Amino acid sequence: MQITGLADLPDVLLVLLSILFVATVTAAVEYYRQLRKAKREYEKAKGAVEDIVLSFNRQLRHEAEKLEAIAYKVEAVATRDDDAQKRVEEIGRKVTSLETTMSNDLQNRERLANQLNEIGKQARDAVASQEQTVTQITNLEEQVRKLSAAPEVSLEGVMPIKREKAMAHLTETEISVLEMLASEGARTAPEIKERVRLSREHTARLMKKLYEEGYLERETNKIPFKYSVKKEMGKFLKKTENEAT
Repeated sequence: MQITGLADLPDVLLVLLSILFVATVTAAVEYYRQLRKAKREYEKAKGAVEDIVLSFNRQLRHEAEKLEAIAYKVEAVATRDDDAQKRVEEIGRKVTSLETTMSNDLQNRERLANQLNEIGKQARDAVASQEQTVTQITNLEEQVRKLSAAPEVSLEGVMPIKREKAMAHLTETEISVLEMLASEGARTAPEIKERVRLSREHTARLMKKLYEEGYLERETNKIPFKYSVKKEMGKFLKKTENEAT
């Protein structure tokens, strides 16, 4: 009775079943088609992703190379900085040494300046002393000129005594120097040294002694000084020489 009931199903149900089957098959086909399409899209996406990954890897390698180059440059710069630091330290040591040297030089210059000031003071004192001495000598010469203005007879009365008595305190060398100057004229100390064969110091002391004792005159306007016998002494020497002959 049931089988009979199935056979009696309306045509509409069969139609519906047929439609459902067709729809199911159509859906399955469409699903398969969409699945294939999705697979193709996946393959495309996969290729694109791989391309992106490859490009990204290449970019990363490029950036890594850049970073490596930068690191090398930084290392080179650091090395140069170390060298520069060493040079700066070396220059600093040299500057310190130079400052010490300059400080010592300044101290030496100050000491030298003080010594020069002291020498200048001594020179000024010496000049003042010399001026005073010149003044005294001028006064003595003035007195000698006044004495020489006296009648020459009185001088002749004293001078013609004996030569040994008039020059008893002079040495033979001093007398020979006076005679040379009286006969040859003014001479410098070096010229006299060559004639008397004495040392420079000995000759200088001898001329100073004769000058200070009033036997000689000295020209101070030029160095070396020229010495000459005073007129009175020259007359005396000539007269004594004449008497000796």
